[in-house]
Amino acid sequence: MFLSKRKKERTLFKDKEKRKKRRAVNNDYNVKDIELENHIFRQRTYICIGVMIVMFAILFSNLYFLQIVSFDDYQTRSNENRIRVLPVVPQRGIIYDRNRIALADNFPVYHLVIYPNKNIDTRQSIISLNKLLNLDLTDKEIETLVRSSRTRKRFSGIEISDVLTDNQIALFATHRYRFPNVQLSASLKRYYPFSDITTHAIGYVSRINQKDVENLTLAKKIENYEGSTEIGKLGIERYYEDLLHGQTGSKEVEVNSHGQIIRTLKNNPPTPGNDLTLTLDIRLQYYAQELLGNMKGAIVALEPSSGEILAFYSNPSYDPNLFVRGIRSNEYKALLDNEDRPLINRVTQGGYSPASTIKPLLAIMGLNENLVTPTSSYFGAPAFMLPGSTHKFRDWRAWGHGWLDLYRAIEVSADTYFYDLAHRAGIDTIHKYLDIFGFGRETGIDIKEESLGVNPSKEWKLRRFKQKWHVGDTIPIGIGQGYWTTTLLQLAKAHATLANYGKVVTPHLLKSITNSQGQTNQYQDQEQGRVIELKDKSYWEAARAGMYLVVNGPEGTGKRAFFGAKYKAAGKSGTAQIVSIKQGEKYNAKNLKAEHRDNALFVAFAPYYKPRILCAVILENEGGGSAKGAPIIRKLMDKYLLELYPNGYMGEAVGKSIKFGMGGTVEVK
Repeated sequence: MFLSKRKKERTLFKDKEKRKKRRAVNNDYNVKDIELENHIFRQRTYICIGVMIVMFAILFSNLYFLQIVSFDDYQTRSNENRIRVLPVVPQRGIIYDRNRIALADNFPVYHLVIYPNKNIDTRQSIISLNKLLNLDLTDKEIETLVRSSRTRKRFSGIEISDVLTDNQIALFATHRYRFPNVQLSASLKRYYPFSDITTHAIGYVSRINQKDVENLTLAKKIENYEGSTEIGKLGIERYYEDLLHGQTGSKEVEVNSHGQIIRTLKNNPPTPGNDLTLTLDIRLQYYAQELLGNMKGAIVALEPSSGEILAFYSNPSYDPNLFVRGIRSNEYKALLDNEDRPLINRVTQGGYSPASTIKPLLAIMGLNENLVTPTSSYFGAPAFMLPGSTHKFRDWRAWGHGWLDLYRAIEVSADTYFYDLAHRAGIDTIHKYLDIFGFGRETGIDIKEESLGVNPSKEWKLRRFKQKWHVGDTIPIGIGQGYWTTTLLQLAKAHATLANYGKVVTPHLLKSITNSQGQTNQYQDQEQGRVIELKDKSYWEAARAGMYLVVNGPEGTGKRAFFGAKYKAAGKSGTAQIVSIKQGEKYNAKNLKAEHRDNALFVAFAPYYKPRILCAVILENEGGGSAKGAPIIRKLMDKYLLELYPNGYMGEAVGKSIKFGMGGTVEVK
């Protein structure tokens, strides 16, 4: 046992020795691993330092690129977020009458503008403002504003309301903190102080629509309308748009994150539009409206020697300020549905049969074509009939006028005399002379709303109705009926040519233009003194004398209206049929609908030798021209010659007694 115990101890001792030796060997191995790890660590450190150096190099290179190389580009981008270049709309030129009374002016208004912001609900802002300020926006209008806001740039505002009252401005100022993306913007708005009195002459401005944008782009004018919201739509406002608008300016402003302007950095002022002085006299224009009252029709008055239009009124009219502020759909519908058609300019767009007012002009044709002489006689029967026909072209006087010469035919307005003249002349000759006098053509007036009327011819009827011209079509043309239609202004221009002994003038509304430097340029006549040449200049006097007898002769159809006048006028009445009367029947206005009754026309000029004013009137469905039209012209002439401009030429001091054939002897002065 003892031996075995010793053996165990020896064995244990040997194991310990072995473990010590093994531990010693392991310690030697541990020292070698540390050196390797240090080596590896150093390598990794160098790699990391190299990577860091490369990264810092890239970082500093990028900073250099951003701060140095791309400085201008990023500064521009920064400024675009901070600085805005805004257009400055020029002040629109003012329109005056001949006495410098403003007919179209500008007045300051405040607009409510919202700037879309992704952090603010645009729809809710508009709804809240609509309720707070009583803007009367419909759901459809709100949807349109919201839709527009989605397509606009960040700092491009949307106009919610273009005209705010003082109360609305004060109320918004109180609640402004609730709408950080909404602000007030001041501008000038067009205003027509005389409302419906000048509408058809001056026209109006209204919002620029898509068609306007297309036209401006095509004309390469769109840049000049940057920031503009209005453009001329009718009348003078449209015709002289380029003169009235001016040149758009610009300004650089600093804005905040909501697009609100903080300060102005730079200003490039716009060039204001030119001021226009018109030939109109607003006093005469107002009186023309008063004379027409509730009657449908139109009045035009002009100076025959120059073509300057003194009065230009179509009745009924409408308020152009509705279109400036933005006409409501129900308001526009009411104008469209109005049976009296106020949107039609009856001076230049109304197509009317001229009736007997053209007889002096056809007399010029007859004289120049050697078809009649001033004193050649003709028996005026109750009716005119073509050879081989039973159809009667009746005279307005049931028993006829008896023996006539040219003077008396015009004085009493004998239809049969001019039926016969038209028949002998033929439509080709009539068409030629009507063309010479300007029928079927533009008058040259400086507004675009003008109809041409119809100067009938064989070619026109074939083109229009696919039918040949018949002899019977020519006869009513002799008294201004049938296919012939004219505008009131065409009629006035033709008679101005007669009053001027053949000198043609262009009816116009513009008198002068004044630019922003105060320089004034006068209107230049397009006709440039063109004169219609006749075989004998005395033919003009013969036709004028016939018109003199209409007003001053013993049988004149306008004698009653001009009785006691302090000046000598010359004129011609006309009664145009709307519907034809059957053979054997008599015209009875009471048996016809109002819209089927005759139109009344009258045209006259005064004083006789050197006319200062020529007036023409059309009254729709009012009956006889001498009974209804002549008194209106007399009052208008009295207003102009005796009240407004009483110190001008009123006639010759010493009268001349002249024998007008069968018209008798009349003192002309």
